[in-house]
Amino acid sequence: MCGPAAPAQTGRPAGGGGTGGEALGRSRGGFTTKVHLSADCHCRVLSLVLTLGQRADCTQFEAVMERIRVPRLATGRPRTTPDSVSADKGYSNRRTRAYLRGRGIRHVIPEKADQAAGRLWRGSTGGRPPGFDKERYAKRNTVERAINKLKQFRAVATRYDKRAYVYLGTVTAAALVIWLRS
Repeated sequence: MCGPAAPAQTGRPAGGGGTGGEALGRSRGGFTTKVHLSADCHCRVLSLVLTLGQRADCTQFEAVMERIRVPRLATGRPRTTPDSVSADKGYSNRRTRAYLRGRGIRHVIPEKADQAAGRLWRGSTGGRPPGFDKERYAKRNTVERAINKLKQFRAVATRYDKRAYVYLGTVTAAALVIWLRS
């Protein structure tokens, strides 16, 4: 069957720019890679994903959550569902909240000011505000502390690796060292 040729798959992100296959992209800081991760209460990395530097954090939330695998001390399948999730306002959207609700995971995500204003503007059809526990939200900084522990490794802080899979291995090795030290 004849027809127009399909566009070639280049591995680049939509909108052009960057080398999509190598997790390098342009952001305000220059040519960068972003590491998205989840951490437990002891600042140990549970899962991580590499993306281009300009990607938003909330777009990778589900991918990070799907990669969580915590082995059990006894026999059985590894745990894939955390007890609760604390995140900042960057993750405050319907998709993230619906995903967590669908998996039965409690969450503490503050509502953005524009979302609260829009909900109030809709009146009784706007729904009720999401629950918010200040004490649990105060523990949200464990992810930032986990990132700071990873940045103690020079190879993680300054990406000199050309290939994404090599850099992912470097970050994973640093995370394993952190697990072994704790």
